Amino acid sequence: MKKIYLFCSQGMSTSILASKMQTIANEHSLPVEVKAFPYNTLDEIVKKHKPDCILLGPQVKYLYEKTVKDFGETDVSIAVIDPTDYGMMNALKVLKSAVKLIKNVNK
Repeated sequence: MKKIYLFCSQGMSTSILASKMQTIANEHSLPVEVKAFPYNTLDEIVKKHKPDCILLGPQVKYLYEKTVKDFGETDVSIAVIDPTDYGMMNALKVLKSAVKLIKNVNK
């Protein structure tokens, strides 16, 4: 089971997106777990749950470099969610990009 974790300032709006992504994954029998968390829990969540993919909400994209610096050495994919996809809650497109990120890291 691959873990795709979304992080934003409070974890509120990403939780809606994560829920929609999980629904799509379930409908397509994809073995993924999609969850959302506030960014200030990132360190603890990564150490405890070892996600395969970290997606940052557009509102915390300024933390991308720090996240890569802190976790880039691990086998975790890190990306910022496209602001348009985020705003439109395009769960399918965000899920597809996350799966593609995971596949590229595991090559």
